[in-house]
Parts: sequence; structure tokens; C-alpha cells
Amino acid sequence: MDISTLCVTGAGQMGSQIAMLGALAGIETRLHDISREQLDTAVATNRKHIQRRVDKAKMTADELEAAFGRLTSTTDLAAAGRGADFVIEAVVERLDVKREVFAELDRACPEHAILATNSSYLMSSEIAGATSRPEKVCNMHFFFPPLVMRLVEVVRGEATSDYTLAATVELARRMGKQAVLLHKEMPGFLVNRVLRAISNEAYFLLENGVASFEDIDRACRLGLNHPLGPFELADFSGLDIGYNARMEIFTRTGHEEDAPAPSLKSRVERGDLGRKTGRGFYDYSTDPPTPTET
Repeated sequence: MDISTLCVTGAGQMGSQIAMLGALAGIETRLHDISREQLDTAVATNRKHIQRRVDKAKMTADELEAAFGRLTSTTDLAAAGRGADFVIEAVVERLDVKREVFAELDRACPEHAILATNSSYLMSSEIAGATSRPEKVCNMHFFFPPLVMRLVEVVRGEATSDYTLAATVELARRMGKQAVLLHKEMPGFLVNRVLRAISNEAYFLLENGVASFEDIDRACRLGLNHPLGPFELADFSGLDIGYNARMEIFTRTGHEEDAPAPSLKSRVERGDLGRKTGRGFYDYSTDPPTPTET
């Protein structure tokens, strides 16, 4: 498939960098969000990221300007999808919202366009029914930060065609990523299922008073050689992301063990969402960051 125009909807930390990857790969890329302020912030932040590559002589100033010349932003989703060959959705992790977005994209995009969700937990089969093209819907899950992390999980939905999977894997390659292909859907896919098992045990140990979260992080760094402990990683990814994913699972299962831990819930409710807000499990106004109270 000749992907010449890419649409990315959702200009948060994930979507903004995914759009930048498209522009860097030589693809005309449209970044959509309902907030003009968010779009302007996303483009400005991307420029800072890519300027570092110029400063380190990894690319030229002309190449930077050419990439940003291929990146446009809009608050009009129909306009963003019109004429797009491939769409990557990176909006909030809520099934109802994603289905609404996919339904609108289905109406706006040409028949050949592939519609991919970047969701880390919601499966494309749950979303595909909102479209008239379920064979062209799949998961294309990037990892944060997309400009740095090399892995992309490509997941086959119940109706996803071989052609859609092949095109999605090829797009990942063009963006400089390595794709792993999942032949069956499973909540959390590969990486997050492993991470969730570690995270669940970490929250269990914390909530039962076995150890402080900073000591659990220290143990994982020094004992398992992880670059970040589970609570540091939660802060890095955004506590609201983890909370919403857990709530989505809890809503489905009704099992108390799937509900967000109280230490996570309390922080999200008061707006302490991790590094992006300056506070989460750690306070990032200090150097080094210091643990916060529940």
C-alpha cells in the first residue's frame, strides 16, 4: 500500500510524537485534536525534541524544516481524515469515545484507508463495529515516548485482513520501528500483560504494607536491573493512563482485584498524574524527585 497521507487523531504525548514520526518518514501528516491549544503545544514540543537531533548533528536544519513542512494540524476531524490513506487514533482510553471517533473517521476517510488504534488495552474488534470496514481496522500500539521507543505491537482483530496487517507492519518499518505481530487479540497484548503482572504485584505489596513504593522501585532497579521501578514507570507514562486502563478492565469483569489501587486512585483524583503534572508517586519539583504521601 502506498501510504502518502497519514492522519493522527489525539495530540497528547502519544499522538503528537506518532504524527512526528510520520512527518520524519516523509509522509504528509495531519495531526488532529479538539483543542487548538493542545495542537500548538504538541507542535512546539515536537520541534524541541527534533531540534536536539540537529544540535547533535543527527539531522540537518533543512531536514527538520522539511519534516515540519509535512506536518499540519487541525481541529476538524473530517478534514484530517479526508484523503488519508492511513489513520492512527490516539485519543483517551475510553471505548465509547474511540467508537465515536472511528465512526466519524469511517464517514470521512476514503474506502481504502486503514483505521488503526494506538490503544494499549482496548482491542480493535471492540471498535471495528462502529465502522463499515472492520477488515481495515487493527491495533498499532506504540510505546512511550514514540520518538525513542523502537517497538510497535500490531494486533489482528477478529475481521482484520492480511493486507491490513502487512500495510501496518510496513508503515511501522518506514517510521523506523520494529513490529511484533499478534495473531490473536488479548487485553494488554504482549508487553503490557507482562508489565501489568509486575504492577499488580507491586501495588499488592504496597497496599498490604509490605514495603514502601520507593523501596519497591529500588528493588526492581537494583535486583531486576529494570531502568525504572513500577511506580516510577507509572509516573512516566501518566497515572491517568494506568487508572483508565484498570477501570476499563474492572468495569468489564467486576472483580475487585482488577480495580485501581487506592494509592493510584487518590493521586488521580487530586490531579497528581505523574511527570506531566510535576507530581505523582514522586514530586518532580525536587532533584532528585522525592516520594509523595498517599
